[in-house]
Amino acid sequence: MSYETLTFVWFVLLGVLLCGYAILDGFDLGVGILHPFLAKTDQERRLVMNSIGPLWDGNEVWLVTFGGALFAAFPVAYATVFSSFYLAFYLLLTCLIGRAVSLEFRSKVHSPTWRRLWDFGFFLSSISAAMLLGVAGGNVMQGMQLGPKYQYEGSLLSQLGWYPLMIGLLTVSLFALHGAIYLYLKTEHELQSRVRSAITPLFYVFAGMYLLATLATWWHVPHATENIANYPILWIVPILNALAVLNIPRAMHLGKPAYAFFSSAMVILALASLFSVAIYPNFMLSTIDPAYSITLDNARSSEGTLKIMLIIAGLGMPCVLSYTIVIYWIFRGKVRIDPNSY
Repeated sequence: MSYETLTFVWFVLLGVLLCGYAILDGFDLGVGILHPFLAKTDQERRLVMNSIGPLWDGNEVWLVTFGGALFAAFPVAYATVFSSFYLAFYLLLTCLIGRAVSLEFRSKVHSPTWRRLWDFGFFLSSISAAMLLGVAGGNVMQGMQLGPKYQYEGSLLSQLGWYPLMIGLLTVSLFALHGAIYLYLKTEHELQSRVRSAITPLFYVFAGMYLLATLATWWHVPHATENIANYPILWIVPILNALAVLNIPRAMHLGKPAYAFFSSAMVILALASLFSVAIYPNFMLSTIDPAYSITLDNARSSEGTLKIMLIIAGLGMPCVLSYTIVIYWIFRGKVRIDPNSY
């Protein structure tokens, strides 16, 4: 396998890891976003939390693995991405910790005030994490102020432009819809009915944000469509994306929520694929001078390192997949409250 092929393979593998995290932790964050609005009683709030209780920490393995793979395969990209988004990633880490603490601490004290506090923490950490992920993606899409030696010359405020914030809101709306469909699969009775009634308006909100973000990207980020223009076969990605979006309400109308959940997962996969197509062959595009951009070629590790890592990935990825499949199989079905529940 040539050096160029190895580089491309690792770019694809990073995309797979990021997609895995977005799909799996996406519904976790969506559940947290919807938690205070759909669950009316303490029993229902516990049910909502327990729907993701056995799964959320395993889902974050995909993000940790992505970070480790980026560090080893493309160290220059890792260093620049993490230094550029240092404060944002610090806030993201705080949110992920806050979600975990909220889940673990909420039921430790039988006090309404105590539980309301952690309910709010669960919601705030979930919506903030989703927003931060979207804002980071929006900044990478439009390009950033990278100077000589790949040093970021902007500030946190310069990362909060209208376009990154729009992508952040798109991410929040997508995860909320993804989480609502997941909750519909895991709950029953009155709570399930309430969740069902929320799916349609959530879909309209997401569809509206999806349309606005598509038009904004076409106008504000013209380089995002260059690869599609050069390789028309790539049109299949946005077409499949649109079909997956439209299939969500169709599947719910047919009474096939599992199919709708699969469709929302495919929407996330297609959007992540569009993101990869838009930025390739760059990791971060410099708005100061294209010569300062971080590309696959100037960010990659040595050929030997990529080969060794590919062997390790071949051994490790089946373990991650097996763990994920087993956990989801064990905790399949409707969520129940028992003495060991959150």
